[in-house]
Amino acid sequence: MRFKGLDLNLLVALDALMTKRNLTAAARSINLSQPAMSAAVARLRAYFGDELFTMNRRVLVPTPRAEGLASAVRETLLHIQLSIISWEPFNALRSDRCFRIILSDFISLTFFDKVVKRVAQEAPAVSFEFLPLADDFEELLRSGDADFLILPELFMSNAHARARLFDETLVCIGCGTNQQLSEPLTFKRYMSIGHVAPKFGNAQRPSIDEWYLLEHGFTRRVEVVVQGFSMIPSMVSGTDRIGTMPLRLAQHFAKTVPLQIVELPLPLPAFTEAVQWPALHNSDPASLWMREILLDEASRMASPRNAGAGR
Repeated sequence: MRFKGLDLNLLVALDALMTKRNLTAAARSINLSQPAMSAAVARLRAYFGDELFTMNRRVLVPTPRAEGLASAVRETLLHIQLSIISWEPFNALRSDRCFRIILSDFISLTFFDKVVKRVAQEAPAVSFEFLPLADDFEELLRSGDADFLILPELFMSNAHARARLFDETLVCIGCGTNQQLSEPLTFKRYMSIGHVAPKFGNAQRPSIDEWYLLEHGFTRRVEVVVQGFSMIPSMVSGTDRIGTMPLRLAQHFAKTVPLQIVELPLPLPAFTEAVQWPALHNSDPASLWMREILLDEASRMASPRNAGAGR
C-alpha cells in the first residue's frame, strides 16, 4: 500500500533495521529474506534521497536522516499496533504480555515484589523485565520500549501521564556500633562524617539528598560511591561511615543487618514515588490493567515506622 508515493511496508523494514542494526537480523525479525530486505533498503534510500545506513563491521550505522526518522516511524507503528490491530479487552488469565519496567532497587525490594506475587496469581503467564534507571528513560518511554517508569515524581518529565503511588522519607543509617549516631545527628556532624552515596546511570545522577545539598552549595564527604541504595548497608557495616536512603528500605535491611536508623538532619520533606507510562499506552487495555494493580498495591502500603524504631 502506498501513501503519497511511499510504500508503507517500508516503514516496517526501516523500524526493524533501526532496532536490530543488522541486515540479516532485521530481515529475520519481520520474516523477509535477506535479498528482499536489501531491496527494501535500496527503495528506502531512493525515496528519502539519503544513504540512511553505512556499514561498520557488519553493524548498520544510521545517518542523521535515519536517526531523525526512527522515532516518528516507531511511534506510528506502535500507534497502529495498539489502537487498530491488537485492541481488544484484556484477558489476564490468557495474556502472556511482558511488561518492561524502569525502576530502582528500592522500589523492587519494598514495593514491586508485592506486585509480582499478585500478578503470579491473577495472570500466571504475564512476565516482567526490570530495566535499570538508565540515562535515556524518557526516550524509552517515548518510543514505547518501556511500559512503565517508577521514580520520584520530581524527576519525571511532563511529556507523559503519571500517577502517584506513595510517599517516602529519607533517613540516615549507620552500623549498629557507630558511636557517632548515639546522639541526635546535627547537620554539622552529618557533613563531617564519611558517606556512602549512590549515583544512578552512566550520567551518575545524584539521589534526592545529594541534589538538595548541591543546590544549596554544600559538599559532603563521599568516601564510597555505589550503584544503588541497596548497596549502602553492607558498605557502612563495620565502619563509622553513614548513608542516606529511603526509610522503608532501611527498615527492610534492618531485619537482617545491625543498623542504626536516625532522622536526617536536612529540611527535606517527604517525596512522592510515582508511576509514568508512554502516552501511546494511555488506552492500551493491558497497560490500564497493570496500572490498576500498581495503584491498588500502593494504596495498601503501610506507613513506615518512626525513624528511631530501627535503632
